[in-house]
Amino acid sequence: MTATGGGGRRRRRFGTHLLLIMILITLPVIGLISVLDCREVEEAMTAGDALLREQTEESIVQSVRLVDAGLKLFDGTLDSRMAEGFGPVLAEYERAGRDPGAMDLARVREELGGEMDIYIINESGVIEYTTYPPDFGLDFRKFPSFYDWITGIRLGDAFVADRVVTEPASGVLRKYAYLPSPDHRYLFELGLACNATEAGRYAPDYRRLREDLMRLNPALKEVRIYDCYGRFINVTRLEGPVVPTSVDPVAVAIFEEREDRTMVDGAAGTITRYIFVDLSDPGNPSDTSLVVGLIYTTASLDARIAEVRFSHAVIVLFASLAACCIAVPVSRRITRPVQEIVDDVDRIAGGDLDHRIRVSTGTEFARLSESIGIMVDSLKENIRRLRESEEAVRQYDARLEDLVRERTAELEESGQTVNLFLDIMVHDINNANTIAIGYTQLLIDVLEGERQEIAQRMLSGIEQSSSIIGRVATLRKAREVGAALVRVDLDRVIRAQVAGHLAARVRYEGRPVDVLADDLLPEVFLNLLGNAAKFGGPDVEITIRVEERGEEVTVSVEDTGPGIPDAVKKGLFGRFWKGEGSPAGAGLGLYICRTLVERYEGRIWAEDRVKGRPECGTVIRFTLRKAG
Repeated sequence: MTATGGGGRRRRRFGTHLLLIMILITLPVIGLISVLDCREVEEAMTAGDALLREQTEESIVQSVRLVDAGLKLFDGTLDSRMAEGFGPVLAEYERAGRDPGAMDLARVREELGGEMDIYIINESGVIEYTTYPPDFGLDFRKFPSFYDWITGIRLGDAFVADRVVTEPASGVLRKYAYLPSPDHRYLFELGLACNATEAGRYAPDYRRLREDLMRLNPALKEVRIYDCYGRFINVTRLEGPVVPTSVDPVAVAIFEEREDRTMVDGAAGTITRYIFVDLSDPGNPSDTSLVVGLIYTTASLDARIAEVRFSHAVIVLFASLAACCIAVPVSRRITRPVQEIVDDVDRIAGGDLDHRIRVSTGTEFARLSESIGIMVDSLKENIRRLRESEEAVRQYDARLEDLVRERTAELEESGQTVNLFLDIMVHDINNANTIAIGYTQLLIDVLEGERQEIAQRMLSGIEQSSSIIGRVATLRKAREVGAALVRVDLDRVIRAQVAGHLAARVRYEGRPVDVLADDLLPEVFLNLLGNAAKFGGPDVEITIRVEERGEEVTVSVEDTGPGIPDAVKKGLFGRFWKGEGSPAGAGLGLYICRTLVERYEGRIWAEDRVKGRPECGTVIRFTLRKAG
């Protein structure tokens, strides 16, 4: 299944990769198809459930309207009875001289059989006289629309009968009728209380409708019908007054807004639909509209959706297993030619270059086999040529080694000869310079005036030549390889150079510290102090500081001379660099310093003594390794 590569990393076979790719493609496709199908089924089930709810709601609205139409016919049978009842009332009003206060309402009520209560409503919409004490003083102005309606009746001449409605105060079913007084100052109202028999006739019973709807829609859990006061029909209408705790505030709000509302309770798994059924009639003052509350349970739908999801999950599982079972032999079938070629290539890689690649089925594999065969033949030819080239290179190497050995010996001999000639030249020139310095010094002592000045210049030139010869000898010695670094007392070297330097004032306060160097270390300080004195002038002040920083020692040589411009600092330690001015030298001093410091595995650089002000002097810093 896997193989280990040259780097230790386990590499899978091509067949394994192909199998994984087939599985990774097939399984998501199966899953996607299943998810889409499951979602489509769920949407269809949800849409069907919603359609069934719509049909249920349409059915109950039609049924309520049909029941209300039937009740309206029954209400009409009482209109003539109510119209006849106003005759004794009008007669008593005329007898009392159109003074309601002088009317004997109790006698008139008895004359009407004691079944009707009499109400006299004044121009302000207040019940001023009545045979029904609970409604005495009732102000209809609190109900603007109803007040406007009864005011229109009072100012007219027509008899108006209302629907059988539930009295808010007692919950009793009553039939109301209205007739204006002849002088239009008052509005007479009769209220007929329905007895038990009539209540059963005029009160709608929706229990049969509820049972039919629940059989039609199994998801329907409860049917509640509310009147304009938010009370359940057939529950509170005949049992007593309006009790706030028995009123559904949602139904009251919907009745006021006259709009449907949907409430979903995910935790309880219910959907509550409040439907406003508009049963109002412009000819009747009372609004008999109803609010129907339908409570649906989503348990059945959720169970069916869960069942669909489970069945799709099982289908996906079995389809995935089937896809895996099919992918294994298919991947083996596809990778068999590749495996044969790999086996042949492994055999060739093992050294059997005469082994031929088997030709597999398929145009691409056949071409690959032929190409590998051509490549192997070319490889054999290249190996033959490489072997011939290796033999030729081996012969050239042997000859080159002998030639290099001869040239190295010649170069060493030439170097020794050059060093010998250089030593002889330095020795002879130094001897000649010493003699010339001696004679020149005698001339200076003997001569006077302009001739003495000329002799002094000759002495300076001879001393400069002697100094150059000394630097050349030092540079040659510094370039010799193989000299070992030893422990050197840096403090002693500095103090010796300071004591021997009389051309300028040198300040040094240090303490003993050992560094890795050799006997040429004093040359560094000799050149740095000499340059500072030469370019700084007679009033220059030189300061030497030594700072220990971990495994290194940093040495600083500061002077108060004219300083070095920033443009010059980059090439300051180059070979043959010369300073500006009359005392310019041969340009080897700082180069020798850099050569020696790098020999000691250190660094050397130049800075301004005062940062940003080159004219205030220069600091030459270099590092040395501390001796362990």
